[in-house]
Amino acid sequence: MEPWYRLALLILRPATNAVFRRDESGQHHIPSTGGCVMAANHISFADPFVAAVFVHDAGRRPRFMGKESVFRIPVLGRIIRGARQIPVFRESADAAHALSAAIDAVRAGECVVIYPEGTVTQDPDYWPMVAKTGVARLALATGTPVIPLAQWGAQDFLGRSGRPRLRGRTRVVVRAGAPVDLSRWTGEELNAQVLREATEAVMTALRILVGEIRGETPPALPYDHRAIRGGDPSRRTA
Repeated sequence: MEPWYRLALLILRPATNAVFRRDESGQHHIPSTGGCVMAANHISFADPFVAAVFVHDAGRRPRFMGKESVFRIPVLGRIIRGARQIPVFRESADAAHALSAAIDAVRAGECVVIYPEGTVTQDPDYWPMVAKTGVARLALATGTPVIPLAQWGAQDFLGRSGRPRLRGRTRVVVRAGAPVDLSRWTGEELNAQVLREATEAVMTALRILVGEIRGETPPALPYDHRAIRGGDPSRRTA
């Protein structure tokens, strides 16, 4: 275990235990060895902390993807690099290059955690919104399984506003699902249509899993913040 990773874990576990009451299930779906991709919904800035403990308790060291600029922040960047987290080069004009470090990590047998939406969901009811296609590119380029990871509850502690609500320990539910079947697209050229279809397969599985832990039925169409015109907060798209 890398020293910086060990230090982060020593800080993270008691901190999350102090803030959250965790209800966890489905960790048996996470492969015990070999490269894999975990696709998580994003409801709170606290999500990575909850997910990190969940994945670590499953016997894997989570490697989170984050924008490359964060890795250049003094002190914080040193810790992140030392814990072997993964930079995403968003400024790159080449989508494959943007994910090059993540692809290398998966091929090296790492458990890589990705938030396909790219940011905390803008859906008014915190359902997973339309995702970017990086998760499909990462999975299809490496041929590794994609495990949906559903989270619910952390938004009650730290939501989109970024202001924590201190009301005692918050219950969070975390559940891993069965690997998403992407065999239909194996060997296909990674063009826009293939990437979009495979991404939607991942997000459909993730939305169903989120619905299960919420005890609700997810919307038929995902929220698309990129398609909003005129400030309509309810815009959804096929």
